[in-house]
Amino acid sequence: MADTLILDGGMSRELLRLGAELKQPEWSALALMNSPAIVRQVHEEFIAAGADVVTTNSYALVPFHIGEERFARDGADLIALSGRLAREAADASGRKVLVAGSLPPIFGSYEPENFDPSRVQHYLKVLVDNLAPHVDVWLGETLSLIAEGEAVREAIKAHPKPFWISFTLADDEAQVAGGEAKLRSGETVRTAAEWAAGSGAAALLFNCAKPEVMKKAVETAASVFAEKSVDLKIGVYANAFETDTEEKAANEGLHDTRQDLTGDVYSRFACEWADAGATMIGGCCGIGAEHIHRVATALHRVG
Repeated sequence: MADTLILDGGMSRELLRLGAELKQPEWSALALMNSPAIVRQVHEEFIAAGADVVTTNSYALVPFHIGEERFARDGADLIALSGRLAREAADASGRKVLVAGSLPPIFGSYEPENFDPSRVQHYLKVLVDNLAPHVDVWLGETLSLIAEGEAVREAIKAHPKPFWISFTLADDEAQVAGGEAKLRSGETVRTAAEWAAGSGAAALLFNCAKPEVMKKAVETAASVFAEKSVDLKIGVYANAFETDTEEKAANEGLHDTRQDLTGDVYSRFACEWADAGATMIGGCCGIGAEHIHRVATALHRVG
């Protein structure tokens, strides 16, 4: 487990904890507009907790959250700022910390039905062009369907860097009970892993779903990669959402977070994922710096 790459955790709740305003629909983008120093502080706290990777705070810098007009006017500058803040924190850390450029679902989290292939590259280009000077790897994250992963693969061709693809998983009762691992689109993790195996991606990850459904996804992906004799890293960063995330749109209100998912509990999940084959582990929404410290400690990365 000592060679596990420790990812950071969720940006938004850490922003809130440190005093930044957090509200919908702008979500974490609001901190870039009003309190960028706190964004950098979040990156620094995750690094201090043991993270080897910090992810740019660009997830909400899409029209879905900030609106078409503001995206056209301010999007490029805000995206570049998110890259600079992450880069500065990584470079000041005194050790090797990678910056992952977050490429979110353009048309909404958990809303695969809204994916528009005719428009997606227009928005992704703005993200990619303005993050490129600052990031080490591309991270297409919280993607609900394989077509979103393919869109990311196409978008980054103008600025080639290693890229990671992370899909969000269905996490209803059937999946928690051990049902077949699926994306929120209904596509199976097996199908997604088969796509990833031929995509050129350096890693396949699963994020923004309950911890309870992640192990099955890791096992499925590991099986596919073994069958195909491909060497792709597998990663996990789960969320701490309390209720069904599909009950409200991703830019409507704040989801409650679980009180039972302490750092110790989350780190036990992390060890299960590592045992199943994951070599990149962090956290998503509601997983803070303390959780990441416990994960890093459990995986023998810090004292």
